[in-house]
Amino acid sequence: MKKTIQYIIRTLIFLTVVVAWGQDKEVVNGKVSFITANSVYVRFDSTAAIQVGDTLRLDGQKGPACLFVDSKSTTSCVCLPLFDCKVEKGDKIIFIPPVKTDASVAEEIVVPRTLRDTLDQETKELAYPQEIKARISASTYSLVSNDRENRHRLMSRLSVDADHIDDSRFSAQVYMNFRHILDAPTGRVGNNSLLRVFNFAVSHETTPTLKFLFGRAINPKISSLGPMDGLQAEKQLGNAYVGAMVGSRPDVFDFGFNPNLLQYGAYLGINSDRDDFRSQTTLGFIEQRGEGAIDRRYAYAQHTSALSQNLNLFASAEMDLYSKVGDTIANDYRLTSLYSSLRYRFSRGVSLMVSYDTRKRIIYYDTYRSDIEQLLDDDLARQGVRARINIRPLRRVFTGFSYSKRFQSDQQNKSDNIHGYLTLSQTPFVHGRTSVSYNQNQSNYVVSNIISMRHSRGLFENRLNTELYYRLAEYDYTMNFDKLSQQLMGVNLTYHINRTLMFSLTGELSMYNDSRNYRVYTRLVQRFHSKHKN
Repeated sequence: MKKTIQYIIRTLIFLTVVVAWGQDKEVVNGKVSFITANSVYVRFDSTAAIQVGDTLRLDGQKGPACLFVDSKSTTSCVCLPLFDCKVEKGDKIIFIPPVKTDASVAEEIVVPRTLRDTLDQETKELAYPQEIKARISASTYSLVSNDRENRHRLMSRLSVDADHIDDSRFSAQVYMNFRHILDAPTGRVGNNSLLRVFNFAVSHETTPTLKFLFGRAINPKISSLGPMDGLQAEKQLGNAYVGAMVGSRPDVFDFGFNPNLLQYGAYLGINSDRDDFRSQTTLGFIEQRGEGAIDRRYAYAQHTSALSQNLNLFASAEMDLYSKVGDTIANDYRLTSLYSSLRYRFSRGVSLMVSYDTRKRIIYYDTYRSDIEQLLDDDLARQGVRARINIRPLRRVFTGFSYSKRFQSDQQNKSDNIHGYLTLSQTPFVHGRTSVSYNQNQSNYVVSNIISMRHSRGLFENRLNTELYYRLAEYDYTMNFDKLSQQLMGVNLTYHINRTLMFSLTGELSMYNDSRNYRVYTRLVQRFHSKHKN
């Protein structure tokens, strides 16, 4: 019965299009400008002749219409694909204005309500297919030592990403972890159990261009803000978007819900998606309060772009706009953080990444009002630069080098770090993957040199992965401490029980002087994936 109804719907649409095609009507031409998982954006010179509910077709296409107009602006339409229609960016789209036949010649075709409901339902299924991904893990950690207290810890994590639950406009996201210390060390302060919720939210796509989100969530367009409890909304305006939020920050001590830490803000941005250039730029404003008083007020900017197929840029910055010292309130400008990174791939075998960051301590003027003067006296920028190059000189050989430097104007907290590695993806004679690395770090109080070796190999058609590793570390302190030499060796076994269930076991021994520490890690991971096909 359902297939018969679908056939009737398609036949009616086809006959209507054929009639319109034969009339002397001006065709409106457009082009696909942007494609998302659920929607197709079509740009026209003008959409005055197009109404919400009309259908569009590919230029030169035969058969039923391809796109259903869900919403529109003066120059573009947001469409839903019909009948498994496949379109690509840049495809030419046409709209043929409907033509009503003379009543004395033919009666207007009216689609029965039951058929319209069926079409609406099928369009809904095409536009909002359900897809659920979940991951749950449980792990243990045990430390047994001959010169310190033994420790045992349990950890579990849950991650759920449920898109369009039951083919609806509702989605949900969850990410949390739970930790419990079985035998807390003597003198430890705090709870032995700790639950951390980073994401726990429900979203609703009211239209393909308007989305609301409620609960605790991290907004990827404001990644530095972290989790927020409350309401967030975002509206797409062609290639641009605007958003707003109101809610509260997690409690600074237990990461729980704290309505006294009110925060709200707004942002706007623009996407660019051309063949030779893709980017996303966001500018925003956030105000955070504590017990009703202003804690922090700042502006932020975030940008990511693919300047070409081989060149990628990311940058973010925060500028504080408020200060309160004693009874003096000022709208001072204070650059709190700046980070930028540039990655360029010269070829398939060579890539380079460079980055720079500068960060000052974030001051919440109400929460830390008794320590403001001391914090401002130490208002120095901690800066860092880093460069990394990865090279693939041969098909199965990988190597790379990196250098990073941390510094500030008073010469405190400085460090220089050098790292290099060499990896063979297919080790001669013994097979498997072998990697050797070296790391040197120099700071104000210690110089460390670490050499690591690691070998892994898959067995039983790669269902069992085995790994052996060894590390030798030497620490030379600038103060009056003896040089410390530490050896660490371990083995890891990871068994894939099936495609979604995995178990791993790691045993490790570390030795320095007369100290012996035995560590055991276990982990069980179950993944779930459910997807409704269009």
